[in-house]
Amino acid sequence: MAPTSSTRQTIVQLLSNMSDGKEIRSYLQRFSEVDQSRFAVIKIGGAILREQLEETAGALAFLHTVGLTPIVLHGGGPQLDETLAERGIKTEKIDGLRVTPAGALDAARDVFIGENLRLVDAIRKQGVAAHSLTTGAIEADYLDRDKYGYVGAPTGVRLGLIQSIVNSGAIPILTCLGLAPGGQLVNVNADSATRALVHALQPMKIIFLAGVGGLLDTAGDVIHSINLASDYEELMAQGWVKDGMRLKLGEIKRLLDDAPLSSSVSITTPSGLVRELFTHGGSGTLIRKGEVIIKYEDKAEIDGDRAVALIENAFDQQLVEDWWQNTDFTATYISDSYRASAFLSDMGNFTYLDKFAVLEDARGEGLARTVWRRFTADHPSFFWRSRTANGFNAFYGGEADGSVKQGPWTIFWKGETDFARIAKIVDQIAAMPPSFTGD
Repeated sequence: MAPTSSTRQTIVQLLSNMSDGKEIRSYLQRFSEVDQSRFAVIKIGGAILREQLEETAGALAFLHTVGLTPIVLHGGGPQLDETLAERGIKTEKIDGLRVTPAGALDAARDVFIGENLRLVDAIRKQGVAAHSLTTGAIEADYLDRDKYGYVGAPTGVRLGLIQSIVNSGAIPILTCLGLAPGGQLVNVNADSATRALVHALQPMKIIFLAGVGGLLDTAGDVIHSINLASDYEELMAQGWVKDGMRLKLGEIKRLLDDAPLSSSVSITTPSGLVRELFTHGGSGTLIRKGEVIIKYEDKAEIDGDRAVALIENAFDQQLVEDWWQNTDFTATYISDSYRASAFLSDMGNFTYLDKFAVLEDARGEGLARTVWRRFTADHPSFFWRSRTANGFNAFYGGEADGSVKQGPWTIFWKGETDFARIAKIVDQIAAMPPSFTGD
């Protein structure tokens, strides 16, 4: 089936947001290198299905159109609440889990299967194959029959069922129903089901589609990236990190602890999914196990050979002779694996970001944003330059307070408002000697 006009519009919109084709090709190549059943697990809440079904179907159809097949799991909590109320069935929650007697299980079955078919139909209307997998994929056993009723804890995932759908060219759409011994259906908590899928599939991406579009800070703004290695303890110590956000962070840490180092969690909206996956700037919150970012104030403490290799590999150019020996840095921030870095120099009248170097394979991991956030906290005002054709300029433009083109360069600044001062510094930066032999 050919993509519908809606899916084509999504593709056109994505491409129009790219500074060049290199960005999307880079992410596509990375995602395509893993087995398709290991590309991504996408969890969709019931509220998203009720309020943003078409946007969700369009985003999933786009992924399929570019050759990627996510494993989709959805819930239906709000819909189940409504159905239980309509049927006059009262249920309670214990430790956050819905007690599920026989009548509530019948309602859950009807709701989850109904929502599953609605999503499958919406994806098919986009011209993309999708297959309903409402039972059989998640094996479970009773969590505590006397306490919770027909509530199951996952014991395994039948990967063969999922793989057969992927091999057929369709997107598997799972719901939160498990099969207990003897073939009894049980209600499975969505977070537990997600953990089971992540454990079994070891996916590259774990994605939560949410109406808010990410985790919010104390000001109500989306936190663009979280590096658990350096941020988790600090975040959990904050007074404003409480209730749902605290539970979500703990759940995500559990997910990533059970996933490969290369895995990441994204929280975004259906309409922001494509940008979150395929652009450096993203659209939501990206969370990784991450790496420790080390700040050096003494250049002698840095491994010069590794630093030079990082810069040259990131820019795919050779530095001019003696650049490392002849350049002084006020502060340097480098990930412990030497895959992302920022080198800042004191130019007397301003701070200059001499090099912001991130290896290609680290750009989809949030390391760029992690290093950027770390050094900008220490240096609220600075300037930098980039070749105007640099594909990373879309990211720079989103972070800068202003920019101007000067010859082959685009010169950016952050934290400056004096335009007379800015003009002088721009001229000074444009006249700086080249760093690379090809400049």
